[in-house]
Amino acid sequence: MNMMHIPAKEDTPEIFLNPETGNFKFSGRSLPEDVSNFYSPVLHWLDEYLASPAENTVVDFQMSYFNTASSKIILDILLRLEKLSAEGKNVRIRWHYPKNDEDMADAGIEYSEIVDIPFDHLPY
Repeated sequence: MNMMHIPAKEDTPEIFLNPETGNFKFSGRSLPEDVSNFYSPVLHWLDEYLASPAENTVVDFQMSYFNTASSKIILDILLRLEKLSAEGKNVRIRWHYPKNDEDMADAGIEYSEIVDIPFDHLPY
């Protein structure tokens, strides 16, 4: 399985998925015109990863903004990772947000209440 790297653009985040280390990163702004088209390869990659995951999976979210459609995709990602955690694999989410951004802090709290995965809330 190959690593996936999607460079950030004005309206799409940088995405880095390393299957060997289990380190994933989503950062930047997410408001693509066609959310399904943009995230479809990522969700497909994750489905493949779930079949043969690393022992530890650590996902860093450092989003500066995401729209409603992207928030649904983030939840889809988290729900996939919750399945992995339920299978006994070590999964940790690290939700990074600016100290003064209550909306992004609240989003992380809401996600952590929906899924049963260890969540670190990390203001910077």
